[in-house]
Amino acid sequence: MPRARTGTVRRARHKKILKRAKGYWGLRSKSVRTAQQTLLNAADYQYRDRRDRKNDFRRLWITRINAAARQEGMSYSRFLSGLRRLGVEINRKMLADLAVREPEAFQKLVDLAREA
Repeated sequence: MPRARTGTVRRARHKKILKRAKGYWGLRSKSVRTAQQTLLNAADYQYRDRRDRKNDFRRLWITRINAAARQEGMSYSRFLSGLRRLGVEINRKMLADLAVREPEAFQKLVDLAREA
């Protein structure tokens, strides 16, 4: 009985790896072994950065709210504590959106927080 080799199975697996590594630099897209290692690292970075993106957006929203609040003569922390005292439950994403798109509405919120 002839020896069974992994010809087609191995080729299919290698093609799948090289297809995913398309566009990588040098041997990272040509050599199966290097491409496999690069793909493993890429998966780690993807996983990590999906979580980091949430922090990045929160940081951006806080920066926008702070800038808009300071234009109205109020600091970010005083603004948020004033809203909290009033029981206004608008999240930072919505506050940042208001600050950019609806400055009049944001100004009213700042006035409310100032009174609180």
